[in-house]
Amino acid sequence: MDKIRRLILFTGFLVLLCFSSIIICLPAEAVLRQHHESPGVLRYHVHNSLQDKQGMTWQVVLFTEKQSDVTKYHLRLVGFPGITQFIHPQPLEIITTNGQVLNAVDLLSISSPAPNVGEFDLTDILPILPEKGSLKLSIILQENHDLSLKISESILIEWQWLLTSNK
Repeated sequence: MDKIRRLILFTGFLVLLCFSSIIICLPAEAVLRQHHESPGVLRYHVHNSLQDKQGMTWQVVLFTEKQSDVTKYHLRLVGFPGITQFIHPQPLEIITTNGQVLNAVDLLSISSPAPNVGEFDLTDILPILPEKGSLKLSIILQENHDLSLKISESILIEWQWLLTSNK
């Protein structure tokens, strides 16, 4: 009877292990959020909250903007009001895992909705970003504070989904 009980427990453990490994290994799906920009105009965006080296939380939003028949990709960084301030105009450095440095143009060089908001043009950069690995976003803020945010591979996959969903 003790052998049967151990065999049943062992079999149950193996079944549980198999099912849990299937659940854990399922491919991750990117979630593209959508919003109505205006009546009849639906836009997609990827929104993440990330922490910098100092533990400050940043909103990182990649979104599309239609200009005539061209889709533009903008990356908006939003820090905590009253604590962080961007210096405009200043490009955003995007550093890939293999050391390639790309510069995204500052779109708020003329006017900014708030000092804690930066927005950058990723239209030409997004298609050439690697599909694997991670990225580092880097820019100098007011008072010589260095903002450095890591964009993980899962976020990079979401960005690629946004790019392919608009083709």
